[in-house]
Amino acid sequence: MGKPKFAIYWAASCGGCEIAFLDIREKILDVDRAVDLVFCPCLMDTKYEDVEKMADGEIDVCLFNGAIRNEENLHIAQLLRRKSKVLVAYGSCASEGCIPGLGNLTDDEGICRYSFEESPSTVNPEKVHPQKSTSIEAGELTLPGMFKYVRTLEQVVDIDYKMPGCPPVAAQIWAVIQTILSGDLPPKGSVIGVSPKTVCEECDRSKDEKRIKEFLRPHEIGEVDPDICLLEQGLVCNGPGTQAGCGALCPQVNMGCRGCYGPAEGIKDLGGKLAGAIASVIEADDPEEIQRISDQIVDPVGTFYRFSLPGSILGRKI
Repeated sequence: MGKPKFAIYWAASCGGCEIAFLDIREKILDVDRAVDLVFCPCLMDTKYEDVEKMADGEIDVCLFNGAIRNEENLHIAQLLRRKSKVLVAYGSCASEGCIPGLGNLTDDEGICRYSFEESPSTVNPEKVHPQKSTSIEAGELTLPGMFKYVRTLEQVVDIDYKMPGCPPVAAQIWAVIQTILSGDLPPKGSVIGVSPKTVCEECDRSKDEKRIKEFLRPHEIGEVDPDICLLEQGLVCNGPGTQAGCGALCPQVNMGCRGCYGPAEGIKDLGGKLAGAIASVIEADDPEEIQRISDQIVDPVGTFYRFSLPGSILGRKI
């Protein structure tokens, strides 16, 4: 009997999840001994047609990272769903939509118009946009069409597990690989490699529930006290509603939690939960003062829905 077949794919993503996979260091040799890597565009030259020729279910485990932004992303998501026994939404882009999902604040036409006509660095007086199909002497060149909005992997195909993180940390990746290879799988639909706690509960900083009168950006705060809750020092921190599992890495280096591990257990909309948690620490009664303090959070949507907009209740701007 041959080794289990393993695949990793990137859709609309930055490639960080592949790099994070290599962060398991020498344990990558254990993975190599345990599985056959049959498809990974980042590392090997396997073609889509090679995957199409595989029997349905021939791939034992596929880690699929990246959101669904275009026709190619959707095609490969459907293909790998058919060919994989276990399909994991690997990383925040596949699980929640992540940074590509902030494109849902506009639509495909708005993105292209800004990128190819309006951005400060663009010189395009003829307003030429990329075309899905272009004929040249050698034949027909094609590009996948963009969808109007970004979707998560779960919104287009049936998935078995979610593994959040931007990117998932190495210890989490290794623990998940060991679990999958052991065959002792959790119930379908589980979020794997995480803790039932919030990042706040993982964070060692003292929390006195002080009320605050201003929010500061990291470059404005000066010296950060390493022992006191960042939120109480005026730094926006998304730890109150974010699922634990990373070890509270950002607060350890005086940066507020960004929220990349997604909503903690029982939270349906991470952005809404975070906005409520932040609002609860504002020390003000006058509406104008509350508005003044709130306005110090420069980009509320990008702050609270940075990693989760497509997978949230809101989903997109209408």
